[in-house]
Amino acid sequence: MNIVIFGASLLFGFVLLIKGSEFFVDGAAGIAVRFGIPQMVIGLTIVAMGTSAPEAAVSITAAIGGNADITVGNIVGSNILNVLLILGIASVIVSIAVEKASIRYDIPYMIFCSVLLLFQGYDGKIGIVDGVILWIAFLVYLFYLFMQARKRRDAEETIPCESIWKLILFCVGGIVAILLGSRLAVYGATEMARLYGISERVIGLTIVALGTSLPELFTSVTAARKGNAEIAIGNIVGSNIFNILFIIGTTALIRVVPYERRFLFDTIVMIATGIILLLCVLKKHKLTRAGGMLMLFCYSLYLGYLFME
Repeated sequence: MNIVIFGASLLFGFVLLIKGSEFFVDGAAGIAVRFGIPQMVIGLTIVAMGTSAPEAAVSITAAIGGNADITVGNIVGSNILNVLLILGIASVIVSIAVEKASIRYDIPYMIFCSVLLLFQGYDGKIGIVDGVILWIAFLVYLFYLFMQARKRRDAEETIPCESIWKLILFCVGGIVAILLGSRLAVYGATEMARLYGISERVIGLTIVALGTSLPELFTSVTAARKGNAEIAIGNIVGSNIFNILFIIGTTALIRVVPYERRFLFDTIVMIATGIILLLCVLKKHKLTRAGGMLMLFCYSLYLGYLFME
C-alpha cells in the first residue's frame, strides 16, 4: 500500500511541476513583454528568486534552528547541479541562445561570486562581516539589473492581451505549484528509495539535491521549449548568484556559517562549472547540444567522485 502512496506522490508532484512551470514561464514572459523588460532581466530576478525558494527555505530555516552547517553544502551542491545537469539537459533538448550582456557581465559575475565564497570560507567559517559583503554584492547586482531594465525598456512596445493581474496570477500560481510539486516529488522518491534499501547518503546526494533544483529544471526546460531561451539561461545564472549572495549572506547575518575543508574542492568545482558555461557560449552565443553533453559528462564525473569518497 505504501508503494502506491509514494508512487502517487511522485507522479502528482511531477504533474504539478510540469503545469506550474508552464504557467510561471508564460506569466513571466508576459510581464517582460508588457513592460518592455528584457526576458533575461526577468529570468535573472523574478524567475531566479522564485525557483531558488527551496534552497532559501532550507538554508535560512536551518540557520534559525541552529543548523547553519548545512547551508554551504546545500548551496554549492545546488549551484553545481544547476549548471551542469539542468542547463545540460535543457540544451540537449533545444539550443539555448545567450545574450551578449549575459556573456559579458552575468556569467562572469556568477563566477566572481563563487570565487568570493571560496575566499570567505577559506578560514573555516563565513561570519557576519562576510554576510554584509555578500549582501552589498547582491544590492550592487540588483542595481545593475535595474539599470539594464531602464536602458532597454523602450525596446518592445507590444502589449499582450492578458491583463497584468492575470500574468501575476500565472506567476504566483505557477511558483506555488512548482514548490508543492517539488516537495511531493522528493517525498515520494525518497520514501520509495528507502523501501528498496538505498542509503541515506545516496538519497541525499541524488534525490534531495535534485529535488531542491527541480523548480529550476522544469522552468528552464519549459522556457527553452517555448522559445523563451533568455529566461532559461537567466533562471540558472540568476539562481546561482541569488543562492550565494542572498541565501548564504542572509544565513551568515543570522549566525556564523561553518565552512568545512571538504567544501573547498566542491567550491572549486562550482567555479569550474561557471568557467565551462562561459567557454561553451563564448563563441556562438548559445549553449548547443554539444555543450550540454559536455556538461552532463562533467556532472557524471563529479557524481563519481562523490561516490568514491
